[in-house]
Amino acid sequence: MSDKKRIVLSSDHAAIDMRQAIAKHIEAQGYEAVDIGPTSPESTHYPAHGAAAAEKVASGDCDLGIILCGTGQGIMMAANKVKGIRCGVCSETFSAAMIRQHNNANILSIGARVVGEGLALEIVDAFLGAEFEGGRHGTRVEMIDALEG
Repeated sequence: MSDKKRIVLSSDHAAIDMRQAIAKHIEAQGYEAVDIGPTSPESTHYPAHGAAAAEKVASGDCDLGIILCGTGQGIMMAANKVKGIRCGVCSETFSAAMIRQHNNANILSIGARVVGEGLALEIVDAFLGAEFEGGRHGTRVEMIDALEG
């Protein structure tokens, strides 16, 4: 069994190229990319792709997730409907680090029509390079999780 962190990646049709670039980028850093997104440019539905990635994280099959659509918003909304998921959309590196450090986010969402590939890779690095700080933030994450019922 591999000790590499498994990162699930998914997207809709709007973000195939960026998703594949991110997969190569994280594999070069020693992560295992589990790419479950579409490969053809035909229109597809981001809720299904967000939910599928979220299920892989929620089940423990993957450690973290990275999901993409045109804005990152719709696919994030779908992922957050899965119990145990804390996903945020980031278009810059500060928020990408903070959602891990303060919110213990387990999925990152990126808008492929919002940021370019270079910035997207920097956002991914900030997210994957950050660790949850716990402490007072742990109490707040517990409060968020309690909202799921």
